[in-house]
Amino acid sequence: MILNLFSFSPLEQFDILPLIDLYFGFVDFSITNETVILGLIFFFVSVLLLSSLKPTDSTLYIVPHRWQSIIEQIYKGILSLSISNVDRENGQLHFPLFFALFFFVICANVIGLIPYSFTLTSHIIVTFSLGLFFFIGVNIICIQKHGVKLFSLFLPAGTCLISGLLIVPIELISFVFKPISLSIRLFANMMAGHTLLKIIAGFAWNLMGATGIAFFVHYVPLLAIIVLFGLELGVSLIQACVFTLLCTMYLSDAIKLH
Repeated sequence: MILNLFSFSPLEQFDILPLIDLYFGFVDFSITNETVILGLIFFFVSVLLLSSLKPTDSTLYIVPHRWQSIIEQIYKGILSLSISNVDRENGQLHFPLFFALFFFVICANVIGLIPYSFTLTSHIIVTFSLGLFFFIGVNIICIQKHGVKLFSLFLPAGTCLISGLLIVPIELISFVFKPISLSIRLFANMMAGHTLLKIIAGFAWNLMGATGIAFFVHYVPLLAIIVLFGLELGVSLIQACVFTLLCTMYLSDAIKLH
């Protein structure tokens, strides 16, 4: 059974598998491994945040314990990122969005590193949905704040007609591709890293079944897995920070029209 698991394609770890089939007419409400991971993320984030509060009055401890210190550092980091890239007023106003976004992405990335789990952010539909909904929300904010001045994003002031014919299509394509580039960056990094880990793990497992010198060679890919696991953990954190950072920059562009 274990041998068969390692003989599968490295891409099969990204399959969405139905666990409980639920159909209402033509609508599929089946519970899948993706649904379970979403529930685990919600549970983990809730427990992590609630563990920082006093059970009596739901306030923070005056002398913070370990978990509260971690939450406070993340809180300060995301708040600083939001204020520095947007501005103080709008950064504080939209800070809860960036805080929740960062926690969702980092939890989805890290949970995917657990053996036999599922990586949500390795699916383009998940990352694209995040990027698209944020992109739509940012444009709604921009329209509410600036109205038709939104189109100045595509034609900067003082641009001549000839330059405008070239700049407008480029700016328009760049504007439309923001959610696509945002989602592909996260999806590609997560999928590539997990695929590489699975390939090297399968290679080490096959060498373990060999005899002679080939058996001792399997320690090389095993050591490589440890190093790559640490690198992948770092990539998971960096990608969550980059995703949040780019979202703050897109909001800043919408508010300041540049």
